[in-house]
Amino acid sequence: MPMTENSQPSSTSRGPADLVLAAFQALRMKQWIKNLLVFAALIFAIEFQDMEKVMRACMAFASFCMISSAGYLFNDSRDRAADALHPKKCKRPIASGRLPVGLAYVEMVTILVIGFGIAWALGAQFALIALLYFCTTMSYTFYFKHHVIVDVMFISAGFLWRAAAGAVAIAVVISPWLLTCTAFLTLFIGFNKRRSELGTMAGKGNATRKNLMHYTPDLLKEYQAITTSGTIISYALYTVLSEHTDWLLLTLPYVLYGIFRYIFLVSSMDEGEEPAETLIKDKPLLATVILYGITAVAILLWAPAPPQ
Repeated sequence: MPMTENSQPSSTSRGPADLVLAAFQALRMKQWIKNLLVFAALIFAIEFQDMEKVMRACMAFASFCMISSAGYLFNDSRDRAADALHPKKCKRPIASGRLPVGLAYVEMVTILVIGFGIAWALGAQFALIALLYFCTTMSYTFYFKHHVIVDVMFISAGFLWRAAAGAVAIAVVISPWLLTCTAFLTLFIGFNKRRSELGTMAGKGNATRKNLMHYTPDLLKEYQAITTSGTIISYALYTVLSEHTDWLLLTLPYVLYGIFRYIFLVSSMDEGEEPAETLIKDKPLLATVILYGITAVAILLWAPAPPQ
């Protein structure tokens, strides 16, 4: 019998190769780009010339990739019925039926054990932060994702745990500037994500996320303006007050362009619902992030220290 437009493919009609592919796709590896934040402390503390600390930061990255993917598997398994109604999320392996729910839970437990095993190898303090991150994501999935404003704040909290974990992994002091800039930037991205989702689900009854009915375009524009200002001001202050060098101010144009470009993509191009995919897909934005990284590392390595 031919498949209708709304029918879901049966996992039994597909071979083992597609099942393995679906299991890998369910990890949402594109989202691992978010975990690159664990390297921030390594870079801005200028510890990236110490290979032992580089290795520990890489282990921290791997740990968070496993733990975050376990969260994605659980979230997709729990929300599979709602995701099936979404124009984009319906193509995910679990929502489409390509990956059976039982196998998804087995995969989740397996990578969760691997992730926390790596975390424990980095020390009890790192493992505790990894556990707090996982608890934050689970509490978001179970409860806070359905509550307006708090939902975005919990997304931001997940990034703060990543930033803190990167500092703990290499045993450096957690910079308040790192946490402040991370908080404002992730709130900015989070509220823009909601704005994009609101546009995507217009006229569809907001079926896939109940709290979207509490957001309005005007309200999200206000939040966008506040978090944009906070991101730019906090980063500008960090560059001016940096203890390493005054030359980091040269990276501010990258930050300004990146933020303005992102607002353009959300407002005019209907992007931003999946921030990681937006970054990878938009060449100007991706080039800006890469050039920012190269410039920041070069300045931290070779620029003179500020006068005492």
